[in-house]
Amino acid sequence: MEHIGQVIKQELERQERTVVWLARKLSCDRSNIYRIFQKESIDTNLLVRISVILQYDFFAGFSDSIRLQLHQQE
Repeated sequence: MEHIGQVIKQELERQERTVVWLARKLSCDRSNIYRIFQKESIDTNLLVRISVILQYDFFAGFSDSIRLQLHQQE
């Protein structure tokens, strides 16, 4: 499984957005964003909010991983 905090950080950088920008959009302190970057997993509701804000489907990578694991079990 992917380290979701790092994936979010990479997408934020790819979009050339700042931590302050994301914190403002999530109505939180920027220190919370840095904590998110450190997490291997986060609450799905938070991930939905971040997906909408960044207009990026973070769930797609997990779905692909699940499908691959299911296929390997067959």
